[in-house]
Amino acid sequence: MAHLFTVIFYQPILNLLVFLYNTISFRDFGVAIILLTVVIKLVFWPLGRQAIKSQKSLQDLQPKLEDLKKKYANDKAELSRATMELYKNNKVNPFSSCLPLLIQLPFLIAVYRVFRAGINSDLSLVYPFIYKPETINTISFGFLNLAHNNIVLAVLAGLAQFWQAKMLITAKPAVNTPGSKDESMTAIMNKQMLYFMPVITVFIGASLPGGLTLYWFVITLFTALQQLLTLRKKTDQDNNSVGKTIDGELVK
Repeated sequence: MAHLFTVIFYQPILNLLVFLYNTISFRDFGVAIILLTVVIKLVFWPLGRQAIKSQKSLQDLQPKLEDLKKKYANDKAELSRATMELYKNNKVNPFSSCLPLLIQLPFLIAVYRVFRAGINSDLSLVYPFIYKPETINTISFGFLNLAHNNIVLAVLAGLAQFWQAKMLITAKPAVNTPGSKDESMTAIMNKQMLYFMPVITVFIGASLPGGLTLYWFVITLFTALQQLLTLRKKTDQDNNSVGKTIDGELVK
């Protein structure tokens, strides 16, 4: 199993990084990592877009789910039925936000292993048709050693994580509206996670090699940008749908 993982996931990631280092990155390790991140993000762009849409849809349904929990607090079977009916009516699959992440997980583990083990330790796995340098210089941009941990990159990764999470926070409901107390509790939990996850990102990132933290920062930044574009497009589509509905009612 370990051999299959190496051949299918680890070795291709390693070779792509070495190829980028040898060619268009001008042998700058940091540039090669950014280019690797761009390639991986583009490959998984459709999956990431679907996960973002699903996650936002689930967040938007949260107030209605809280109402159902309150309404069927003593009837678990009816709660399950009503919950699935709610998902069906809103065309939301509760598992669709997790599946794209599970598909990407082996590649993320492979990237982690490439940087965690040290890029120079596994150059024997470079394919014969790719030039294998004796060593890869981990000094990037002329001053940054990506073989060592870097607190600045960890903070940048945490800020990118904060920006990404901030976009998905559901607006706080108005006071004295049905279910507002339960929704407020959900909003409080979301707010706690909003600050908790970036802190964890900084804490973990500060202990990792700079190359891995740089990858983490760039992939999170690109994910946040994709999230921004996807949510903006979804909002425009929703507004257009509302506009068409209003026009249709006016015509009637």
